[in-house]
Amino acid sequence: MSKIARRDFINGTLMAAGASMLPFNNSSQAVMAALKPEYYPPAFTGLRGSHPGSNEHAHSQALTKKTDWGPTTDLKEKYDLVVVGGGLSGLSAAYFYQQEHGRDKKVLILDNHDDFGGHAKRNEHTIDGDTLLGEGGSESFEYPHEFSKIVLNLLNDLGVDMDRFETAYDADFFKRHNLGAVTYFNKRIFGEDKVVKHPFCDYPGFVEGLLRPTLSHEKAAEQSPLSEKGKQQLLRVLKGDPQSLKAPKEEWQQYIRSHSYFDYLKTTLGVDDPGVLRMARHSVVDYGGTPELITMEEAFESGALGLDYFSWRDVMEAGNDGGYFKNTSTYSVEKPFIHHFPDGNATIARMLVKKMIPDVGPGENVEEIVLSKFKYAELDKASNGVRVRLNSTVVNVQHGGDPYSSSDVFVNYISDNKSYQVKGKGVVMACYNMMIPYIVSDLPKEQDAALRRLSKIPLQFTTVGLRNWRAMKEMGIGMAMSPGNIHQAVGMDFPISIGGYEYTKTPDDPCILHMRSCLLGETVGAPQIEQFREARYKMLGLQFRDYEVEIREHLGGMFPKELFDFDRDVASISVNRWAHGYSYGNPGTIGRQPFGRITIANSDAVNSSLLNRAIEQAWRAIQELG
Repeated sequence: MSKIARRDFINGTLMAAGASMLPFNNSSQAVMAALKPEYYPPAFTGLRGSHPGSNEHAHSQALTKKTDWGPTTDLKEKYDLVVVGGGLSGLSAAYFYQQEHGRDKKVLILDNHDDFGGHAKRNEHTIDGDTLLGEGGSESFEYPHEFSKIVLNLLNDLGVDMDRFETAYDADFFKRHNLGAVTYFNKRIFGEDKVVKHPFCDYPGFVEGLLRPTLSHEKAAEQSPLSEKGKQQLLRVLKGDPQSLKAPKEEWQQYIRSHSYFDYLKTTLGVDDPGVLRMARHSVVDYGGTPELITMEEAFESGALGLDYFSWRDVMEAGNDGGYFKNTSTYSVEKPFIHHFPDGNATIARMLVKKMIPDVGPGENVEEIVLSKFKYAELDKASNGVRVRLNSTVVNVQHGGDPYSSSDVFVNYISDNKSYQVKGKGVVMACYNMMIPYIVSDLPKEQDAALRRLSKIPLQFTTVGLRNWRAMKEMGIGMAMSPGNIHQAVGMDFPISIGGYEYTKTPDDPCILHMRSCLLGETVGAPQIEQFREARYKMLGLQFRDYEVEIREHLGGMFPKELFDFDRDVASISVNRWAHGYSYGNPGTIGRQPFGRITIANSDAVNSSLLNRAIEQAWRAIQELG
């Protein structure tokens, strides 16, 4: 085992177990008091996201129908509100509840992970004494100009200044260092390790300021390590435009909505080369879905292979979302994707916690807490109005009597393999919505069925701490599409400096490399739900050493040996595995309706994975609770 593999195995697998490895007794206060001052999950590396120990009880409940959790200890704790799930929606629900009913109200937040924030995961990498920040999931505000008053008011309470990002985001960084979008073809899949200075898709377009390719489609296709037939077909895809649809102009919009992306590639363009089809399949990354089954319209939104905006602008409706490119030498849109903190939306989660538990750390607004190291031992103190209890998997939520007249709800959870019970006057289920039927077993049948229709798209965001990025600079790589690797895109993180945090300045400085993956099933064309399940099992079946080997091969093949040495240049790795990532399926009004003193939050409730939807659903859940 390499030094990095051993260190990250220890930090990520053993330390990530966190409180569950420490001695407990039956007092919840003793549980949290047992957390030593050095307990600090953001600094854990190795397997993060839904880390080992975070989902085993939930899987036992959902997959093996486990209901016997052994003797249950009644902690004799009663709260005005219990929130199941400590992600952005759960934290927002707790905040809204106290805002509506008073700061004297007692709230308990339970979460199965060793850290709060859910998908808004803060990754810290300490490199030669410097702390670098990265996001392990939820990363940015998407189109904040469309945010509702509910969301804007909350962000204003937290001290978010939208205009501040205009100066915090260094839009000239990539141009200054001549970093652009490229494609890395690996030897294992394509026969040779080769970098072509062309992304062959518009996926990198969300990175404001990243250089567009100057290499022509013809030269890019010729340089690709494909067969001659493959090169010809790739060029045909790259030069595709509305005229290739062979349909009247007035039917173009209907065509892209009714035809699948792969039908366009295979039937309309006659593509059958496996290398080209693989490139297409892996050009749709963290937008989720299975590329061979999505419509052309959805493929456009994902920036898929061959659907260049400037060639297809007559088909794509302008709309008001500001998501369309300006015709410049860099990727640039009317409403740029720049509303980003160094740790992504983890800053919002942290500020919500800070507002409700002031002693957790210094800082009075989002900028002041960017560098703040939180004291996790403060989270579950009995003196808190709001308590956050980590490493606690809720397995049963049930009214004390008739759901429509009962004034109490009992909540059972597992921590350190022991069963505990608390009581609340109301409960907000802000967890993954598809788990709710397993936890609230007496839901009305229609609601139960609606929630069970939900699924999640598996995603993986890996952050790599590099001691320098000289190889990126010399190769001119800002982002590399990587159709042969687990991580389909790898690149520099967003160039943001805010709250005293300074983004990397020179190639000799350390940096965070961000690697993204939307894992796909191996059975091309299989129903999406089946592919999600197959990819999820594959993801969870891998150990950290498997990822380390793959990342070593990926970076070692992409960079010349004279520019990069993995053992020398890679300081740390955090693999954020989200086996249940983006929402897929809509529970509708029936699925998210209140059930007695139980209401439902989480962006899942409206088939979304966005921060603003998570906040809005939290607000709705609190209003319904009354």
